[in-house]
Amino acid sequence: MKFSIAVNMARFDTTKTMDKVANEALDMVKMADQGGFDIIWTAEHHTIELTISPNPFQLLTHWGNHTKNARLGTGVVAAPYWNPIRLAGEAALCDVLTGGRLELGLGRGAYQYEFDRMAGGMAQGEGGKYLREIIPIVQRLWEGDYAHEGEIWQFPSVACVPKPLGKPPSMWVAARDQNTFEFALKNNCHVMTTALRRDFAEVEDLQTKFQAAHAEAGNPEHLTHATLRVCCVYEDPSVLDTAVQSVINFGRNFENLFKNSGTVINGFPEPANFDDVAARGEYQTDALKENLLFGTPDEIIQKLERYQAAGINHIMIGPTFGLPADVANKTVELFCDKIIPHFKRKSIAA
Repeated sequence: MKFSIAVNMARFDTTKTMDKVANEALDMVKMADQGGFDIIWTAEHHTIELTISPNPFQLLTHWGNHTKNARLGTGVVAAPYWNPIRLAGEAALCDVLTGGRLELGLGRGAYQYEFDRMAGGMAQGEGGKYLREIIPIVQRLWEGDYAHEGEIWQFPSVACVPKPLGKPPSMWVAARDQNTFEFALKNNCHVMTTALRRDFAEVEDLQTKFQAAHAEAGNPEHLTHATLRVCCVYEDPSVLDTAVQSVINFGRNFENLFKNSGTVINGFPEPANFDDVAARGEYQTDALKENLLFGTPDEIIQKLERYQAAGINHIMIGPTFGLPADVANKTVELFCDKIIPHFKRKSIAA
C-alpha cells in the first residue's frame, strides 16, 4: 500500500500570521518526507483563507527545496482557471526545479463562489469540459510542437518551454462519476477520489467505479486509484473530541461555499449555523469517528486493512482541517512511526 498526504495552508482568522501558517505547513511537509510518505499534495484555491494556495506549483517548488524523498503533487489544479500552454509550462518548470518529482493532478473546480471570481461566472458544472480538453493538450505539448483547434482553446503550433525533466509527470484526475473515471483511464491518468465524510459504502462505490473503468480501459497495470480521508491519529483518546470538533467547524465553513450561500468577508467564509446541519449523519460524532481516519494507531491500521481488502492500494490522508498544529503534527508523526511501517512489513511478508 502507498501513502500520501494532502497539506493545505489554512487559517480561520488573522490571529495567526501567514508566515506562521507557511512555516507550520513546511514543518509537516518535512516530517512527511522523512517519514515515508510517497507523495505530498497541495490544492489550488483562490480568495479563501481556508485553503491558501493560489499557485500550487510555487508552493511545491518551495517544498521541493526542503525535501528529497517524496514526490510532490497538485491535488488538484482547477482546469477552467488555466490556459493549457501556461499550465504545461508551469508544471514542467516545477518538475525541473523539484528534480523530476511532480505529480500533476487536475479537477474541474470545486464551488461556484470561486468560479464567479476566477472563471467569469461560468457555472461550476461546466468545468468538466475544460478538464477533458486540457489534459490531452498538456500531454501533447510536453511531447513537442503542437497546434490545437478545440471547442475551448485554439492556438497555432507551439512548443512547451521548458519540457519536463526526463519522463513526463504522471497525471491524475479528481473523479466521482463513472464518466470521469473512464475518461481518466483512457487518457493515461490515475484517479484520485474522496468519500468526504460519508460511510465506507461510499469508498466501496468509488472503488467499484474505478474497477469498471479500469477494465474498460484494458486493465492498465500502471494506473491506480488513490482515495483521500480526513485523518487524526492519537494516543490519548480524549483527542477525539478535538478532531470531531475541528472537522465539524471545517465542514460548517465550507457548507455555504458549496451551496453558494452565505457571505465571505476578507477571505473568511460565514460558517453555517450548527443547528441547521446537526441532524445530518456527517456531523454526528459516532459517524465521524467511524467514517474518518480518527483513532489510535492500532485502530487506524484496522481501518486501513479494510480499505486494502476492498482493493484500494493508495491512501491519501488529510490532517489539515483546522486541527491545532501540535495535534496535526502528532498525527503525521504517529502515521510515520506506527502505520506506514506496519504496511511495509506486511508487504515484505507477502
